[in-house]
Amino acid sequence: METFVSILMLAGIALIAGAVVLFRKGRRQHALLMAAAGLVMFANVAIWLMPTDDGRSLVNPQS
Repeated sequence: METFVSILMLAGIALIAGAVVLFRKGRRQHALLMAAAGLVMFANVAIWLMPTDDGRSLVNPQS
């Protein structure tokens, strides 16, 4: 599961970087959509890594 979280973070960074490139080229609508998708990925990672009431993470429920 840690690999999935890492890939999700890298994809979010790539989407934000691509959004910056598209924004500079003038394609603002596509840039905003890519930035929104990247932010959604970061929010998903934050939800998965946030500890539950008993102190465990959703990524590693056994620990």
